[in-house]
Amino acid sequence: MEFPYGQDPGAPIRSGVPEHGRIPKYYAAKVEIAALLAELGEGEVLPTERELALRFEVSRETLRQALRELILEGRLRRLGRGTVVAGPKLEQPLSLASYTEGVRGQGRKPGRHLVSLDRFPCPPALAGDLGLEVGDAVWHMERVLLADDERVGLESTYVAVERAPDLATGFEPDSSFYAYLHERLGIGFGDADERLETVLATPREALLIGTPGALPMLLIHRLSRDTEGRPLERVRSLYRGDRFSFTTHLGTAAPR
Repeated sequence: MEFPYGQDPGAPIRSGVPEHGRIPKYYAAKVEIAALLAELGEGEVLPTERELALRFEVSRETLRQALRELILEGRLRRLGRGTVVAGPKLEQPLSLASYTEGVRGQGRKPGRHLVSLDRFPCPPALAGDLGLEVGDAVWHMERVLLADDERVGLESTYVAVERAPDLATGFEPDSSFYAYLHERLGIGFGDADERLETVLATPREALLIGTPGALPMLLIHRLSRDTEGRPLERVRSLYRGDRFSFTTHLGTAAPR
């Protein structure tokens, strides 16, 4: 059985074109360029703006709007003075699997670059989440997330010093924190609560990740617990919206 309109079932119906057929010129150009990307393949250089404007019979400004949207969606990326076809987005599972496992499972090389590791007294806003008293010692570790040496996100981890007392000396910052907790400290992950939202990076975050400030980001807040139900860590993970998608498996819910 063929899919309606001869398109992939994951694509917008009728490629987003309304039944009356009246669409903005930039969007018509965007649809045409998207078809061209499929022909070119990953890493291929896109023709110049002048060539594309002539080919699709639109103004340069109309064409630039189409290109901007394709860049924001992660289908194109700037490379030097040119524009190339981007590869598929990284799929990160919404599960207790670590970032390292998710990236490595797609044949990419995961990595992290340490920005800072600080120890400070626990503030009231964090005490409840980590099951601590105000003033107890807490670690904050901030790292840039890498995939094949490309900067793709920024991660802030908060954990009680009593849970990982030797973090500053016994942990390799470019490795998996989950593996460190499990293999070195014998701490297992039980469950977690997560909240996902779309945000724009702050100027500092955009600088660290190496993206324009207008690029949409996917932000995940996670509160993890160990196998005994004790609070373990609070994590704020910021991912590039043009390089990531998230997946999960849904089971059958019990009837109410």
